[in-house]
Amino acid sequence: MAIELPALPWAKDALAPHISEETIEYHYGKHHAGYVNKLNAAIEGTELAKKSLVDIIRGGGATFNNAAQTWNHTFYWHSMKPGGGGQPTGAIADAIKGSFGSYDKFREEFSNAAATQFGSGWAWLVAEGNKLAVKKTLNAETPITTSAKPLLTIDVWEHAYYIDYRNARPDYIQVFLDSLVNWDFANQNLKG
Repeated sequence: MAIELPALPWAKDALAPHISEETIEYHYGKHHAGYVNKLNAAIEGTELAKKSLVDIIRGGGATFNNAAQTWNHTFYWHSMKPGGGGQPTGAIADAIKGSFGSYDKFREEFSNAAATQFGSGWAWLVAEGNKLAVKKTLNAETPITTSAKPLLTIDVWEHAYYIDYRNARPDYIQVFLDSLVNWDFANQNLKG
């Protein structure tokens, strides 16, 4: 069973002007698709071809990077939406206040994790037991290999922002939080 490149949850131009259609064309159409294609080439004709994406990731080994990047990117697309951003609402807002003290404190921790991830990687809001935490992961690492439950993520690999923000990663992080983050998705993940 081949791993498929999932459709984006919105049109390629839907996040403009915050993330351009050109960035999505490269990031989704080249990078994400490339991870899927390399993974399928690696698992074709093996026992891994019968496994789910999550099982392939949790199995580690030579296929880990392409499998994890496939999963991480799919999760990232859903972590954003047109007209998103701003203060969270619902259960995620209460959980953030309970775990961090305030949205502003969460925002500071999340922004710092995303900005200080050396090189390529991710910043995550995760649930660990009945508390929330901010984590950062290097390269293709993902919380699904741990006991933490991912709620949302931001991709801080340069291909996520370089066309639109050049080397200004902090500007991209601010726009993600102000205008893109999908709190509805985080609420669904918190419940599920």
